[in-house]
Amino acid sequence: MAIRDAEKENQAPGAYGVDSIQVLEGLEAVRRRPGMYIGSTDVRGLHHLVYEVVDNSVDEALAGACDQITITIHGDHSVTVVDNGRGIPADIHPRTGKSGIETVMTRLHAGAKFGEGGYKVASGLHGVGVSAVNALSEWLHVELAYKGRLYRQEYVRGAPTSEVRDLGPTDRRGTTTTFVPDRQIFETLEYQYETLAQRFREMAYLTKGLLITFVDERADRETSFYFEGGILSFVRQLDRLKDNLHPRPIYIERTVGSTTVEVALQYNDGYAESVFSFANNINTVDGGTHLTGFRTALTRTINDYARKNNLLKEDDANFSGEDVREGLTAIVSVKLTDPQFESQTKAKLGNGEVRNQVESAVAEGLRTYFEENPADAKKIVEKCLTSARARKAAQMARETVIRKSALEGMTLPGKLADCSERDPAKSELYIVEGDSAGGSAKQGRDRKFQAILPLRGKILNVEKAREDKMLGHEEIRAMITALGAGVGSRFNPDKLRYHRIIVMTDADVDGSHIRTLLLTFFFRFMEPLITNGYLYIAQPPLYRLQFGKELHYVYSDAEKDEVLKRLNGRKADIQRYKGLGEMNPEQLWETTMNPTRRTLLQVTIEDAPQASEIFEMLMGESVPPRKRFIQTHARSVRNLDV
Repeated sequence: MAIRDAEKENQAPGAYGVDSIQVLEGLEAVRRRPGMYIGSTDVRGLHHLVYEVVDNSVDEALAGACDQITITIHGDHSVTVVDNGRGIPADIHPRTGKSGIETVMTRLHAGAKFGEGGYKVASGLHGVGVSAVNALSEWLHVELAYKGRLYRQEYVRGAPTSEVRDLGPTDRRGTTTTFVPDRQIFETLEYQYETLAQRFREMAYLTKGLLITFVDERADRETSFYFEGGILSFVRQLDRLKDNLHPRPIYIERTVGSTTVEVALQYNDGYAESVFSFANNINTVDGGTHLTGFRTALTRTINDYARKNNLLKEDDANFSGEDVREGLTAIVSVKLTDPQFESQTKAKLGNGEVRNQVESAVAEGLRTYFEENPADAKKIVEKCLTSARARKAAQMARETVIRKSALEGMTLPGKLADCSERDPAKSELYIVEGDSAGGSAKQGRDRKFQAILPLRGKILNVEKAREDKMLGHEEIRAMITALGAGVGSRFNPDKLRYHRIIVMTDADVDGSHIRTLLLTFFFRFMEPLITNGYLYIAQPPLYRLQFGKELHYVYSDAEKDEVLKRLNGRKADIQRYKGLGEMNPEQLWETTMNPTRRTLLQVTIEDAPQASEIFEMLMGESVPPRKRFIQTHARSVRNLDV
């Protein structure tokens, strides 16, 4: 390869010049580099197109100009979004010489969110969204009511195919946008109903009084979302499976300067912290100044109340942030005129003034609530006291684990078969169910970059246990030590010894349970491991099919039937693998561990509140919701051993 590159350079010396510089006009840049604008061209990017159009309608709702949005997926993969907002202005834009409709739909960074008077609060900030959708659509039609008249324009791959047409007077309101994503750009046009529905549900929670209707004509499904209580309803939904310390969530709403601060929180008798933050309805998954302000106010206000009412003794230390957040479910939502995010993905809010605004609003709201509800306040303080005692026990256990893992080579778990590679980016760890499969994996692996950690039995269900008990579990301690990055609030992904952690369990009920227990642990105590893209699930084959000397490994019943059908008439020796231990080292390497042939599923978090809710449902104390969940989703199970 290097030789060919050198030859190419020798053939064209000095070919690089001004002619090599390309200038991409209009929306051409979006089509050439779609990932820069929508993240990817897989199903996530497909969904992103829908979100961009719906976000514009939600911005109308935030401006008080819209209270209904309808999203429809049609059978031809087109999507229609209808709102009853103000409509895009149809007047001629003084700078572009085009109508406002065409300007917004075909020009990047054109919109009403940059100056005064258009939107006080908006989730879209760059004026890129709907024009990017237009550029990446095979075709798009927009129809809108503006100042009592109806207008329409059509586009193909971002270019208008007609002038803006005046269709005459109308008593309608708002904008109707219909588009079909471009098959030349996207890997798939199959929308995932549940993923989209969850996003629309979240939007409705964050914009109280907004009715969002979602229709899927492909499966004749329709769901409507409307929450008069807004984020208060959101917290109730998240906590509906838990035993709460106070029956009604605490709700705080204040306007500080030009920023609206809205917080809802509730304590339960569990151990997990479920706090989610939003800025202008954008899920700031990495937090930011608004979350910092909330946490500071929460810790200080609870400590002040406990001291003032002698619930903390003079010689008792103040509660830490961990103490006051155990068993807490909260939504922190701010709406501000000029949000500053720390990256293009808008994952973290950076406005410095927002920290003090949120801190003052939450402190005032909590003080008022505690004074008016002393019984609830006492329960919360008692919960914090119990958490503080458990934290001290967990700290001692954690220090033991960390101390043992500090001397890396000497105190790594004895059961760990480490790899020789020391660059984490090139190393991977297989967490394997059982000693038998672990033995095969150790013999079959590539020792240079593949490490093996076998687990004996099922690990502790951390959804039902405090951190100190979790840290006392032998198999969990072995994982923490092997990974080398700490645990819980002290987990540091920069210290990970492997950048690919692969869970490898049997394809049966026990294997699925062990996998769920591990995912629960990683989600609750090592979430950055998932968000950074380091966690995977191995896909071992379900069957071994042999036709003479010809060998096939297949991963589902459907695939097995397809192979048998394709090789009709030939006698097959069919072996169904009940467990990884039934494979010899060579088979395990060839089917499940060889990077050139294996199939890995990467674990991601599309929606953190929903993920938290599902783990609580599957692994928490309450049985009836789990039973309903299993009954509802039984038809979608791929492999089930009974």
